[in-house]
Amino acid sequence: MDKEVFHKILGLAHQSHASDVHFKVGAPILLRINGQLLEAKSPVLTPDDTIAIATTILENSYPPVNAKEVREWDGSYSIPGVSRFRVNIFRQRNTVALILRAIPFDIPTIDGLGLPPVLKKIAEEERGLILVTGVTGCGKSSTLAAMIDHVNENRKCHILTIEDPLEFMHRNKKASISQREIGLDTSDFNTALRSALRQDPDIILVGEMRDTETIDIALRAAETGHLVFSTVHTTDAQKTINRLIGVFPAEKQGLVRLRLAENLVATISQRLVPVKTGKGRLPVCEILRMTKTVEECIKDPMKTFHMKDILEQGNDSYQTQSFDQHVMWLFKEDKISYETALSAATNPSDFERQVLLDTGGERPR
Repeated sequence: MDKEVFHKILGLAHQSHASDVHFKVGAPILLRINGQLLEAKSPVLTPDDTIAIATTILENSYPPVNAKEVREWDGSYSIPGVSRFRVNIFRQRNTVALILRAIPFDIPTIDGLGLPPVLKKIAEEERGLILVTGVTGCGKSSTLAAMIDHVNENRKCHILTIEDPLEFMHRNKKASISQREIGLDTSDFNTALRSALRQDPDIILVGEMRDTETIDIALRAAETGHLVFSTVHTTDAQKTINRLIGVFPAEKQGLVRLRLAENLVATISQRLVPVKTGKGRLPVCEILRMTKTVEECIKDPMKTFHMKDILEQGNDSYQTQSFDQHVMWLFKEDKISYETALSAATNPSDFERQVLLDTGGERPR
C-alpha cells in the first residue's frame, strides 16, 4: 500500500467521523464510529501492506525505527488539511499491526463537547490538582485540551504540557504554551516533571499519573503554587482517590491522604454515550469539587465510600454531580434515549424508579 492510498483511506475515515482506524494482517480495515467497530469496504490486508504503512509513518521518526523490526511504538502522524493521528504500532502473530486515533487540528471547546459549564470555573483555579478520569477512549484527552484552551483564551500565563505522545497542538492565545513529547523532547514523565518546576510554569499538564514518583512530583508542584492537570484510568472519584493513595506503601499512605486532601481541586470522571439522533456521542460526567466535607472524606478512609452521596448533595451549592444526576439531566433534555440513560446509569433501578415517579408511573417509550 503506497502513501497516496494510505492518505486517501485516512481521509475517508476522517469524513466518516471515525475515532480510530485499525490495520491488521488478514482482515479488512476497521473503523470505530460512534463507539462501534465496523468493517470498511477494503481488501484483506497483507503483511506487505502493514509494513508499508508503518514505513510511511516511521520515515521521519526520531530516533530512527525500522518498520520490520518494531515491536511497540507510540507516536503521531499528520496529514495537512485532514487530521492528526495518535499512532500505536505493534506486532501480533509475527506481523505488523497499527491503530490510529484521530486528533482534530481544531482544539475542542468545553461547550462544543457538551461538557458541563462548571468545567470553565474549575479550569480557572489558580493552584492545585485537577484530574480527568475514565477508561481508554472516553474522551479524557479532548476534555483536557478543552480546559487548557479555556485557560489559553482567558489567562496570561505559562502552560507546560508533558505528553506521550503530543496530541492536540495548542497555539499561543493569551497564554504561552510549551509542549514536550516523551521520547522526542524528554526521556520520561518523571524527568520532565522534575525539570518543569525550573521552567517557570503557572500550569502543568501531565499526560497520565502512572506511578508513585509522578504522583509525588505532581503533588509537590500543586503544593508550590502551580495548577496541575492530569489523567487517571479510574471510573469515578472514589476509585481515583483510592488508586492515588493505594499505589504508595502502607507507611506513606497517611501522608499522601493529607497531601491529596489539601491540594485536590476537582475530579472529572466521564463516560461516552450515544446521542438520541444516533449521530455522535456525549460525555456523561461525575464532578467532584473540593469542599470541607470532601476534604474530611479523603483524610478519613472510613468516610471515602460516602463520596457519591456528597456529590449529589452538593449539586446546587457547589455544582458537583453524580453520574446518575447528569444522566437524568441529559434524558430530560431529550439528548439521550431512555434505553441509553438506563444502561449508562450507575444504579439503573434507582434511575428507573425516579423516572416513573416523575412521569406518574408511565414508562417512557
